[in-house]
Amino acid sequence: MAETEPHSASSPEDETSPVPVNHNFMVPKKEICMVPDMGKWKRSQAYADYMGFVLTLNEGVKGKKLTCEYKVSETIEKLLVLLGTLDRWIDETPPADQPSRFGNKAFRTWYAKLDQEAEALVSAVIPEDKAAAAPEIAVYLKESVGNSTRIDYGTGHEAAFAIFLCCLCKIGALTVDDQLAIIFKVFDRYLEVMRKLQKTYRMEPAGSQGVWGLDDFQFLPFIWGSAQFIDENRSICGALQSTVEHQCCPYLVQSQPGPGPNVQGRVLGEVSRHSALQIWQPPVHPGCEALDPWTETLCV
Repeated sequence: MAETEPHSASSPEDETSPVPVNHNFMVPKKEICMVPDMGKWKRSQAYADYMGFVLTLNEGVKGKKLTCEYKVSETIEKLLVLLGTLDRWIDETPPADQPSRFGNKAFRTWYAKLDQEAEALVSAVIPEDKAAAAPEIAVYLKESVGNSTRIDYGTGHEAAFAIFLCCLCKIGALTVDDQLAIIFKVFDRYLEVMRKLQKTYRMEPAGSQGVWGLDDFQFLPFIWGSAQFIDENRSICGALQSTVEHQCCPYLVQSQPGPGPNVQGRVLGEVSRHSALQIWQPPVHPGCEALDPWTETLCV
């Protein structure tokens, strides 16, 4: 990752800059290995592009309901087919009979299939004239489903999927017209597949923040979901049904221990009573300050 001069904060209106016509694609490798490497990451063009991508989508979803009308392009349809393939592979790879409670080893069999087919899956999505980008972009797809050694999944893997989508924008496969469909169609389907992976193979949370993290597995739905409440005049309970944030609540409550005397239990109790966003939305959305520490999950 090339180190560059520090960038000014990306505004939500910034578009991800496209790659040059003569760009040389390369297979990514891990560059964030220690805490000091975070400075290098935050000064990079990749960081600026990525934050610009997340915040641009955040701006685009403000005040929008899940039921609103939006364009579904051919690339969006192809991404849904890709995610459907990953879903089908789960059905074709049942969990192994093993004594351990967590980390079913059948996930490694499922992942091996993705590892083998990832480039072909990406090639089926991107334009033919950008075929050279497939090996590079495929790495982010593989990183977005969890770790096959530890058999875990966390917000760093979720971030890899967002980077995967950002790459598709940079090569022109996705455009500004796809903003709502990226969140309401593609990202929503991605979450469905990830939850199925987590439940089927009993994946452990990676890098859990304990009581300080409402959801051990996901973070972006709470950023984009809170943006949907901007300029929202309806009551919280009435608006709640129409956000990506609400889509996470049933699974969140089911996958965590019952409410107890801890902080997380109390917050989950509020979620189950449909009042959590009155607490959650104000501190999370303004300026998206919460996104900065979230990017540190990429070093996991």
